[in-house]
Amino acid sequence: MRKSEVIAAESVACLNKALCHLKDIWEEIGIPEDQRLERTNVVKNHVKSLLDMMIAEEESLRKRLTTSIEKCQKELSKLCSELQLPPIQEERSSTMLQQEKDLRLHVEVMLKEKNQRMQALKALTEQDQDLCDLLCFQPFTISADSVPSLEQLEKFRQHISSLTAEKEQRHIEFVTLKKQIILCMDDLDQLPETSFEKDVVCEDEESFCLSTENIDSLKALLHQLESRKTENERICGSYREKIHELWERLQIPQEERGAISEHMTLSKKRNMQALQAEVKRLEELKLKNIQNVTEAIRNEIAVFWDKCFYSTDQRQAFVPYYDDDFSEELLSLHDAEIVRLKQYYEDHKDLFEGVHKWEESWRLFLELEEKAKDPTRFTNRGGNLLKEEKQRADLVKSLPRLEKKLKAEIEQWEHEQNREFQVNGQKFMQFVTDQWETYRLEKEREKQERQLKKSKQTEEDMVYGTVIRTPTKRRFLGSTTPCKARKLNATSSTGTSNSTIRSVFGGTVCHSPVLRPPISASKGNVKTPGHGKPPHQGLLERNKENICHVPGMTKVPASPQRNFSINSVASTYSEFQRDLSKSSKTKHVPEILNSTIIQL
Repeated sequence: MRKSEVIAAESVACLNKALCHLKDIWEEIGIPEDQRLERTNVVKNHVKSLLDMMIAEEESLRKRLTTSIEKCQKELSKLCSELQLPPIQEERSSTMLQQEKDLRLHVEVMLKEKNQRMQALKALTEQDQDLCDLLCFQPFTISADSVPSLEQLEKFRQHISSLTAEKEQRHIEFVTLKKQIILCMDDLDQLPETSFEKDVVCEDEESFCLSTENIDSLKALLHQLESRKTENERICGSYREKIHELWERLQIPQEERGAISEHMTLSKKRNMQALQAEVKRLEELKLKNIQNVTEAIRNEIAVFWDKCFYSTDQRQAFVPYYDDDFSEELLSLHDAEIVRLKQYYEDHKDLFEGVHKWEESWRLFLELEEKAKDPTRFTNRGGNLLKEEKQRADLVKSLPRLEKKLKAEIEQWEHEQNREFQVNGQKFMQFVTDQWETYRLEKEREKQERQLKKSKQTEEDMVYGTVIRTPTKRRFLGSTTPCKARKLNATSSTGTSNSTIRSVFGGTVCHSPVLRPPISASKGNVKTPGHGKPPHQGLLERNKENICHVPGMTKVPASPQRNFSINSVASTYSEFQRDLSKSSKTKHVPEILNSTIIQL
């Protein structure tokens, strides 16, 4: 039994006890029955009224609970719908008080969630509005009155993040464009004119609308300014080129050139105006010096004729070049011609440079070939001979490759231009062929000359004899080495019809060195063997180097009845050196040291 039921039973017992006690009091007092009945009704009515009042209060409490439960249920259902949450399942076994309490707690939690979402939505909406105003975008599509779902809030946050990143990117682009625009305006000496330009240059960066249209307008403005700047630079460049050209043609002194040196680098408006004024001044000066300027242009034309390999006919085709009647019209014709030549050279510069490269290589090749003919190059000890030979070998390999490459380029050029590529009035490959043919003919001519010279020398040797020409040794400075001599066993040449014999090894005909007779010899004329002719003066001079007087040696007096002659039998220098070493080992000491032995 519940405590409340026990208390209720005690209340009934207390009421019965009270009525019994009232009954005893009434009996003791002697209250009549009718009054006793009346008093009992009063007690009954009082107790009933009190109980009715208590019951009414409890009924009112139950009604309030019921109303609260119904209200919470309705509100909870509405919140679940607004928050897009599933309905909350109620526990059927719970009492009204617990049910009302649970529902009320659920309602409070959901109201708090609703308020949080609405506040987040409000903050995101404000950010979105600011970014959209700055970027000129459409606001994010979401209802401001309804409670957003968690997915909607997440999408909204991502949208705000993308707008923020776009704003930062556009702001960086705007700042970069702004700096470039300011620099271009400074180079152009230009101030902001339109309202848009003033907004860009003068207004705060944070207040500028970063819309796509504004960014495109900034790019267009920058492109326009850069185009004007490029045009100014082109104009200034043409002015500078013209000024340099006129300076050279008019021979302007350096001190006058330095007057506008500050304008020769920058291309601002004031620089362009100064350059324009200088060009005008030089043009006026040019008209006063037409002849000098025309001749200077002619020199320049001649240079480009050489660069472009113009033939004589092509050069003579420009008739004004040979006109001595100097006038403005003649100067204009020369100006037009030099401009045309420069453009023609620039259009085909690579091809012309290739031909120039071939010509330089060919010239160097001919120089090395010419150096190869010089016998003194063998005395070089600095390594130049090896370098020259290596360089010549490289040129022999590189020239055909270069010719092949130029041939392909020229064929392509002729196909594109629909005309022949000429060098000095003839096709380049024909020009190359002629150069090689000239080189071949020259080599053939030199070969024939050598053969003719050799045959003449052979004939002279057959008549006068041959001198063995051995290479001389280089002496150290300050040293004096006595000449060495060797004694050869040879038969006397006296009585023979010639002073030469042929070598049994190589058939070499050697000149016989002839010594002058000493003073003590007979005064009579000494005749040389052979045809009775005196020896050639050149042979006598060459024989002097074979005579060496050694201190301490006694000269052998020459017999006046004998002629002096030497028969050299050695066919080569190596044999001569071998015989000399053998002779040095003999016991006989020659009285005369020489490279040959005189037979007395």
